[in-house]
Amino acid sequence: MTSPTRHDIELTPSQQQSLRRVVALMIPASVEHGMPGADDDLIFADILASLDRDAPAVRSALERLDALAGRTFHDLSDDMQRAAIETFRKQHAGLASALVAVTVRCYYRDDRVMRAIGMEPRPPYPKGFKVEQGDWSLLDPVRARGPIWRKTN
Repeated sequence: MTSPTRHDIELTPSQQQSLRRVVALMIPASVEHGMPGADDDLIFADILASLDRDAPAVRSALERLDALAGRTFHDLSDDMQRAAIETFRKQHAGLASALVAVTVRCYYRDDRVMRAIGMEPRPPYPKGFKVEQGDWSLLDPVRARGPIWRKTN
């Protein structure tokens, strides 16, 4: 299997418009909290650039949204878009998960968003992030289950 080329993962301009509308509905901007929406220019550019292995699922999701809409999704009214997305989520949970994954992955690595949630805008490596110790006894049922893998020779 060959890795996808840039041409293989690009979306058409119409698909980009529809995806931009989907992510805006998923994570809208908040004026009250000073937060960008997922359709913010920087965040959306990151989403498009980061599709990689999710590109086929995203393309398929957008095609199914168009089919549900009976026309191009981004041409629908706001209410019709919301209704189409609700139907889509119920009928195509796996494809909806792909849309969520590509959206939140990029949204929560945006510097403005990281600062707003109290995190230093930097990659986790090499400094790492402090994680408070939790209740390790929560793992007791997993430990009691024993190994669930097959040993190799």
